[in-house]
Amino acid sequence: MVYTVRKAEQTDLPRILEIYASARHFMAQTGNPNQWGTTHPPRQQLEQDIRQGDLLVVEDDQGIHGVFFFSLGEDPTYGQIDDGQWHAQRPYGTIHRIASDGSGGILGTAVAYGKARSDYLRIDTHEDNHVMQHALGKQGFRRCGTIHIADGSPRIAYDLLV
Repeated sequence: MVYTVRKAEQTDLPRILEIYASARHFMAQTGNPNQWGTTHPPRQQLEQDIRQGDLLVVEDDQGIHGVFFFSLGEDPTYGQIDDGQWHAQRPYGTIHRIASDGSGGILGTAVAYGKARSDYLRIDTHEDNHVMQHALGKQGFRRCGTIHIADGSPRIAYDLLV
């Protein structure tokens, strides 16, 4: 499957919301009902990400199959890491809020996008998200420790030196 990545537009929002709903359902079915609950990410956050140009969609000629947040620079979530350390202290790209409609290859496409823009990537996931933990390992990410998101919840932090 050949995917392209582009910045999300406000007109993509209905499809993006469908993809996140599908991802929340999948996570709940695979033992991870708490990471995103029934409402995360909130629509307002997605709209802001679109306005800032940080929300990206993954599509082919059939339409949008995935979505993720990507930014370069310091991410406040990664300012403090416990029970470990990052493998480098240098500028990095961050992937957040990645989701798919069940189509394969979305994470690999997001990682390739990030690698083309930075030689160091960071990402995190919930301790119950074993599917993502496995997928991150297959992409070459290494576990670094624990970070806490804005609401104080812990997440397993990973990084990838390209």
